[in-house]
Amino acid sequence: MSTFTTDDLDVLRNRTFDDIAIGEQASIERTLTAADIQLFAALSGDVNPNHIDAEFAAATRFHGVIAHGMWGAALISAVLGTRLPGPGTVYAGQTLKFHAPVRVGDTLVTTVTVKARDAATHRVTLDCRCVNQDGKTVISGEALVDAPTERIERPRGTLPQVRISLAQGDDLVRILQYVRPLGCLKVAVVHPCDAVSLSAALDARAAGVIEPVLVGPRERIESVARQSDLRIEGIAIDDVPHSHAAAARAVELAVKGEVEALMKGSLHTDELMAAVVASPLRAKRRMSHCFLMQTPAYPRPFIITDAAVNIAPTLSDKADIVCNAVELAHAFGIVRPRVAILAAVETVNPSMPATLDAAALCKMADRGQIPGAILDGPLAFDNAVSAAAARIKGIVSEVAGAADILVVPDLESGNMLAKQLMHLGGAASAGIVVGARVPIVLTSRADSRESRIASCAVALVVARRNTGAPAVAMATGAVAALAGAAKVKQ
Repeated sequence: MSTFTTDDLDVLRNRTFDDIAIGEQASIERTLTAADIQLFAALSGDVNPNHIDAEFAAATRFHGVIAHGMWGAALISAVLGTRLPGPGTVYAGQTLKFHAPVRVGDTLVTTVTVKARDAATHRVTLDCRCVNQDGKTVISGEALVDAPTERIERPRGTLPQVRISLAQGDDLVRILQYVRPLGCLKVAVVHPCDAVSLSAALDARAAGVIEPVLVGPRERIESVARQSDLRIEGIAIDDVPHSHAAAARAVELAVKGEVEALMKGSLHTDELMAAVVASPLRAKRRMSHCFLMQTPAYPRPFIITDAAVNIAPTLSDKADIVCNAVELAHAFGIVRPRVAILAAVETVNPSMPATLDAAALCKMADRGQIPGAILDGPLAFDNAVSAAAARIKGIVSEVAGAADILVVPDLESGNMLAKQLMHLGGAASAGIVVGARVPIVLTSRADSRESRIASCAVALVVARRNTGAPAVAMATGAVAALAGAAKVKQ
């Protein structure tokens, strides 16, 4: 058994060769995160797609991203160097056998046990094992070390803070590579009467994603272009007097099939959506907004819905919101997306309507009313995205810890969640309204250039899927491209 106590969290102390006894052991416990995999890849240069490419890994025999084998081996080294024998230990040799993959959320207990001592050389042989939360040995081996002969006791050193962020630009290049075979999307840009909205349309045009039709007061649009040094020569302008007329005209163009999508300019979201709702663009299902996101802390891209359109959705509204998000996931090749219905808790509580809605939605899915997906809820946010958190709470679920879609209780919670992930969590994002007969791009003045172009690229994928174009399959990796290349900051 281990001879170490809780103060070992603050102090490193070793076991000298003379102190070490046969059968003595020590352990550490560690839960694998997506950041661990990315950091290990950045440090080692091992960018095998089994470890860092969710789309590729999903098609392998492992059915998802797995840790580098040597990440587990590094845990063995950590036990040897900090616990048994501890500081002063020098590796002489190590054998390893890898029995099972380690996935994000797995918790490994890494244990070393003294098997033999050589008094002549002060060498110690230790059995090494990494065992997961299910009691399965994933790594085994044997270590040979030179044990220290003098006692060492030192305060634990402070490690530098390391942060993983998404490399801006690289992710956008990957998205554009995926959608380029789909051609160019003709888009009515509604009332682009400020520099931000006009430049967003021009950036997407320059990227080869859209062919914009600028719908709004010609004089104002041209004035903005002059003042901001934006070139709009050769771009069609549909001249209307004001924002209300611009929304109506853009919808008319979409109804006639003269444009394939709408893009919000400098008018208010409500003004544009009111025109859509009052038109034949409104389909049977309720419209909703989807944020497609990728954060360094989560191993796969995911969708948050609804964070921009439906303020306080009813159960019926939420059923439509889920169906819209599922169809969007299908457009990107996720055959059976895992949908987490979020609430503050993971149990049904009659005093919390969100939990009742979650339970009802899951039963609707069971009865075939929400097809093409796996639903579970209510799930608290941590249970939806962390397999370790779900396991600690005893939740057995295909969705927990592996959600592709997060369905929030209302607009306020969804909006706050999405913006926290973007501004504090380094998430890349794209936003689109689905459920209408054409996709609608809602951009924000705070959005990055990459986010605005990515939103147009998502609209292109959705529009092509709506028309049944066979080239849609070529774009199925576009969401995964939001992940970009991991960049380590210290």
